[in-house]
Amino acid sequence: MTRPVVIRTLVRFTRSHGPGQPDQDLVAVESPLTLRVQPPDGASMSLGVLMRTPGDDEDLVLGALFTEGVIHSMADVRRVHVTIAPAATPLGDEVVVDVAASAHVAAAAGRGSASTSACGLCGRLEVLATDTSPALSATRDTPLVTAEMLSAMPDLLRATQAAFDDTGGLHAAGIFDADGTLQVVREDVGRHNAVDKAAGALLRRHAVPATSSVLVVSGRVAYEIVQKAARCGIPVILAVGAPTDLAVDAARSAGVTLVGFARDGRFNVYTWPDRVVRNSPQP
Repeated sequence: MTRPVVIRTLVRFTRSHGPGQPDQDLVAVESPLTLRVQPPDGASMSLGVLMRTPGDDEDLVLGALFTEGVIHSMADVRRVHVTIAPAATPLGDEVVVDVAASAHVAAAAGRGSASTSACGLCGRLEVLATDTSPALSATRDTPLVTAEMLSAMPDLLRATQAAFDDTGGLHAAGIFDADGTLQVVREDVGRHNAVDKAAGALLRRHAVPATSSVLVVSGRVAYEIVQKAARCGIPVILAVGAPTDLAVDAARSAGVTLVGFARDGRFNVYTWPDRVVRNSPQP
């Protein structure tokens, strides 16, 4: 596996106003991963190139295919084959996913292009249904998690971010139980890639829909992250950063409780607040 962190040389300047000093630093790796889908009958289809941080590549591609609607469960997957290319290969590593006839390969049509690490396979505005999904509507008015637990989750996630400790350049996505137990954590230079890796891990565990889970992300929340969470049946998203307006509207439409600015024991609940139990009153 290609390393997620590498050493690069630099010139470091400090407040002393003296000349810069040669030094070294650890930086996050961003490298290409070509994704292909192989149906049981017919030629393989390229879905383009994902720019990602190496590691958990199988989770990444399964999560991306699931959240894009190409596969619906592991029953749609026959095999995942990862090929690690020599360092000088322009297109980098490759993943071929052999899918069953039940996979919705047509959903992948027209997506054969390069994608940045900022968006993964996203970038197409696919409107969420205006009605809440059955998995989410069943819990939207029912308390699911306490405010105290939501306040604690960002620090719990941060404590697991080993690659971020090395580089300061990776996002994280964590899947928590409502009681605060961290089930899955994935890191990547792309926010959406990190979420897809977490979604793929859930899929491989046959744990979707994840109707008692909280998705915690280390940055801001845009529309596509809400879309991915809703696809996984995750009822609560907690973000350290801000949501966009489209993310708030999508969360309200999909029945997802969207929490933002989770810092220093405070947070804002933008949609479906009834899932959050208020803090216990102080004696």
